[in-house]
Amino acid sequence: MTNLFRDTPTVDLAARAASHYTSNYRQIPIFLTRGEGVWVWDRDGRRYLDMVAGIAVNSLGHAHPRLVAAIREQADALMHVSNLYFNEPALALMDKLVELTFADRVFFANSGAEANEAALKLARRYRTTVKKQPNRTDVLAFENSFHGRTFGTVAVTGQPKYQKGFEPLPPGVHFARFGDLGHVEEVLARAEGRIGTVILEPVQCEGGLNFPPAGFLKQLRKLCDAQDMVLIYDEVQTGVGRTGEWFYYEVDAVKPDIMTSAKGIAGGVPLGAMLCTDEVGRGFEPGSHASTFGGNPLATRAGLEVLRTIEEEKLLDHVFEVGSELATGLKTLCDRHPERCVEARGMGLLQGLELRGGADVASAVVAGCQQRGLLMNAIQGRVLRFVPPLIVQSGHIQEALSILDAVLGEV
Repeated sequence: MTNLFRDTPTVDLAARAASHYTSNYRQIPIFLTRGEGVWVWDRDGRRYLDMVAGIAVNSLGHAHPRLVAAIREQADALMHVSNLYFNEPALALMDKLVELTFADRVFFANSGAEANEAALKLARRYRTTVKKQPNRTDVLAFENSFHGRTFGTVAVTGQPKYQKGFEPLPPGVHFARFGDLGHVEEVLARAEGRIGTVILEPVQCEGGLNFPPAGFLKQLRKLCDAQDMVLIYDEVQTGVGRTGEWFYYEVDAVKPDIMTSAKGIAGGVPLGAMLCTDEVGRGFEPGSHASTFGGNPLATRAGLEVLRTIEEEKLLDHVFEVGSELATGLKTLCDRHPERCVEARGMGLLQGLELRGGADVASAVVAGCQQRGLLMNAIQGRVLRFVPPLIVQSGHIQEALSILDAVLGEV
């Protein structure tokens, strides 16, 4: 059933929802009820081209037949057993992740924040129990970063707006400027050896689609090696084919010690993963960390089918091709509307268009596109983000660009 409130006007439902939800969300007042491919429909029958994809989650689009069949088959067989026992989908997905990445070991969670929390706990415990260095438990993170909403992950998120009102935060976190190795070295020197872990997004997504300068990630890896620091990559948004590689660390051939993944890994089913090397994995032992739902058969079967589909349908090559088309189109729009646009930037199907004029202009553009049947969102109040399903086609890209062109000419 796609419409549970058939006779109730949408405006009334929106008011009811607002009265029940906690007040931490600001939803657009439409109810999406079904999807197919890159399209979604609201309860009033209006169709939208989806360039949000659940915030880079619906990697195979909506109602992909392979993913739907895999979920249905697994739901018929076994959905949850806990980690008191093994299950085959979890093992198959771990096998695939180890095959595709640098990692030797995997911990499953239910979200990116949980995966990052696991990464931070593993790095801490590796430092204290394996390295026997309880005086080196501080963490270096980066300004403008985003790692999640738990106390631990918000503490290493370099955006004060996400921390406001939650003080005092867990201590021992130091922030450096993203892309500035000299500043990293200054922060490390001031910490006087207390820092044992570095966490960063290789591309700062929620921070405004900030890409690292050439050589920065390699230099950071060398610095971590020289100072015996664990390097964590948060690839919650950049991973699972989003940039045209399985994971962004492959772009610069810089391997972290720990990596996190979520969002697109299961195509819309809640799943997160923390991957690590054998060495750092020594930090966990039975009972040191856990997740009741993490690695359940339903979610991991979905994740396995997503990875198989990306591989078998050669979607990494496809992402590169259509991503290049989207990037070229956004650059063209930037040149056509210089009064509204600063620059286009991105890689693969992680693309952004930075606007002039502040949050009011960005909001007006997002609203104007929605009215014309195009869904997108703005980050940092100025950057339009395009993270469509990896199955998006050239025609969809051109339609999105056409709508955005018209809206930019009107706001």
